[in-house]
Amino acid sequence: MLAGPGGNGGGGLVGARHLANRGCQVQVVLSAPGRLTPVPAHQADILGRMGVHIAERPPPADLVIDALIGYSLRGDPGGAAAELIAWANDQPAPVLALDTPSGLDLTTGAPGNPAIRATATLTLALPKVGLLDAPGVGELYLADISVPSLVYERMGIPGRGLFRQSTLLRLTP
Repeated sequence: MLAGPGGNGGGGLVGARHLANRGCQVQVVLSAPGRLTPVPAHQADILGRMGVHIAERPPPADLVIDALIGYSLRGDPGGAAAELIAWANDQPAPVLALDTPSGLDLTTGAPGNPAIRATATLTLALPKVGLLDAPGVGELYLADISVPSLVYERMGIPGRGLFRQSTLLRLTP
């Protein structure tokens, strides 16, 4: 699990906790361990108390989960985040991006330099415009995060039926 210091990283750390609770061997690498905002800091603390290893360098993995950068991206990724993106792109393991591949502009769909090349992307609540037909997204899935149906309905989307069959939907362009 590659996690950044903001909301995307916090969500990734929650995912790491769920995987660990299901018996998966999870290791977390933080791109900015000394600069975590409150939610990821809290989640990292929980993981530490659970015995989940927080590593300084990413180990070989069967699956790489990208939770480095979400909405906060402005320009190309840099520093440790850019190094971790390059590392992930060089791995033989599949890469699952949480909400968005790190380095992708969610408004335009333009990839930064570097940008994650995901095998699959699990986006939350609604697909972001920049994910549709963007390079490096891979298979696109939409997950239910319990947004009240009234919110969808106010946006003109039939909210009650969206996740009726499953809490996870595969989206096709």
